[in-house]
Amino acid sequence: MLFGKEHVKRYQETDGAEGHDWNGTVTLLLTTTGRKSGKERTTPLIYQEDDDDYVVIASKGGDDDHPLWYLNLEADPEVKVQVKGDRFTARARTTEGDERSRLWKKMAAVWPDYDNYKTKTDREIPVVVLERV
Repeated sequence: MLFGKEHVKRYQETDGAEGHDWNGTVTLLLTTTGRKSGKERTTPLIYQEDDDDYVVIASKGGDDDHPLWYLNLEADPEVKVQVKGDRFTARARTTEGDERSRLWKKMAAVWPDYDNYKTKTDREIPVVVLERV
């Protein structure tokens, strides 16, 4: 099973032929700019499409802290995304209210552990929409 840097490398080299389909679901690559380092950081994330946008969850497995990629996109919401061979710039935004609830259910339907993660932390786990620029 691909994970971490090896997942990113293989996904990029094969336009997602290796790495897009992962553990019974699908992943994209999200590249953020480090809020402290200024360096690009790429993370494989489970996603779902919603109309023309892509949805990801900043779960960090239910940790009490947000994942670093989420902190980076809060500081700079312009991100790069790769879905299979499609590479594009996107603007990230955190959802709220009814939209968040709807998209959480959609994501938990493909990765049920999200519902387990939210029981492990008091933080509201962000649901992020990536809108193509």
